[in-house]
Amino acid sequence: MPNVTLAIPEGLHEKMKKHSEIRWSEVVRKSISEKIEDLEVMDKLTKRSKLTQADVDEVARKINRGVFEELSKR
Repeated sequence: MPNVTLAIPEGLHEKMKKHSEIRWSEVVRKSISEKIEDLEVMDKLTKRSKLTQADVDEVARKINRGVFEELSKR
């Protein structure tokens, strides 16, 4: 199995050391695996899309604006 090295902030490392019972490499492996699964689903959904990156950016802006406006009402 290949090894991957990653850098984390010192404060986070200190918190991790307080929970030595956790297999942190397994936590990271699972997180990466879940992210890859999400990306594969997105790839399947967008495979035949004719949207350009500009279209996607505009939709994202509209969604973000709508979410912000909705949360501002609360």
